[in-house]
Order: sequence, then C-alpha cells, then structure tokens
Amino acid sequence: MNHYEKTERLSDIDFKQIIGVKRKTFAAMVEVLAAAYFEKHKRGGRKPKLTLEEQLVMTLKYLRQYVTQKELAYEFEVGEATVHDIIVWVEDTLVKDDKFQLPGKKALLEDDSIEIILVDVTECPIERPKKTASVVFRKEEKAHDKNSGCCQQKHGRNHLYRGRTWKDTRF
Repeated sequence: MNHYEKTERLSDIDFKQIIGVKRKTFAAMVEVLAAAYFEKHKRGGRKPKLTLEEQLVMTLKYLRQYVTQKELAYEFEVGEATVHDIIVWVEDTLVKDDKFQLPGKKALLEDDSIEIILVDVTECPIERPKKTASVVFRKEEKAHDKNSGCCQQKHGRNHLYRGRTWKDTRF
C-alpha cells in the first residue's frame, strides 16, 4: 500500500492536518501536475516509480515537516537525487500555474483587508572585551633560565632545582 492510499482512508480533518492542504486543493494540485506531466512526456519516456499523488505527498511532507531528503528517499524507496528532482519539479510546476500563485507585493499593499505587522529584528551588538594595543602587539617574554635572579631565594636555593645549589656544596 502506497502513501497516498493510506491518506485516502483519513477523514477530511485528519487529511488536512497530516498532508497540510484540503482534499479539494490536493485534487486541484494533482490535476495541474497531471497536465504538466502529460506535456512533458508527450513522446514517451520512462514510467515513474512513484505516482503523481505520491510525488505530491512527498513534496508536501518535505515542505510541511522539513524532513531531510535522505529520510524521504528511505521512506518512499527511491534515491536521494530522485527525491530532489521530484520536489523541484512539483514546486516549479505548481508555482507556474495561476491557481497556486501568491499575489504580488503591489496587490498585497492595495488590499485593505490585510494588516501589516512589522517586527523589529535588528541585531544587537555582542558585548566583548575590547582588544587593546598591548594584547594585539604582545611581545614574547624571555624564558627564565636557572641562573636568573628572579628564581632564586635569599639563601641560595633555586625554585627550579629543589636540591642544593652550587653555593651550598662544600668540598
């Protein structure tokens, strides 16, 4: 049983919730895809593994749930490249048709029934410590050697050498 046959058993409410469109809209989309498929394959061609309904279900699932194409390839038992090609073809075909086009910006601005809401999404600067010249142009410090005066204590003991120093040895 394919994916579309499973959806035929659903009620109208469940169909809308799972697929994302009403049955009438789905049927109209399939009609548009069938006409485009007929035009594309007038002279013949290879029969697709998935029906147009399954291709549309796959595309709507991708757009609605945004699963990966690899998951869709596994679920529908086709290759990833096939999934990509199907999604691109279905989207392009539906966008080119007048029934499924959204109105342009001018039409939306002229329509008084649509409210326009602006959301402020400007970026806020991140508080980071400022880089000063001493940090940017830091000089490497010289390594301390055993004989440097900063490492010795008052009594001739060396911090780096725990034993006796040269001065403490007596012959």
